[in-house]
Amino acid sequence: MSQKTDSQIQIRIDAATKKKTQKILENIGLDISSAVRLFFKQIINTGGLPLETRDENGFTLKKSLELKEAIIGAGTAKESYKKSGDLIKSLLA
Repeated sequence: MSQKTDSQIQIRIDAATKKKTQKILENIGLDISSAVRLFFKQIINTGGLPLETRDENGFTLKKSLELKEAIIGAGTAKESYKKSGDLIKSLLA
């Protein structure tokens, strides 16, 4: 006798996200269950999330932190420039 090894999961997600996701997946020939299985297998294959997460501005977490540090650093910078050309010359020097 064969023993069933499949396991079931349930998730809650808002209807709009589900609908938009389902439409995109259908356009590439996948259903939601297949996409979730694929996602889980890629987590196993990569040993982590198989995608690059981004914030609402499109920056990776690393780039977002670098930008925040640069903004803070700009407030305490010793040099200032009235013209962008002067800044570029300084950076290239």
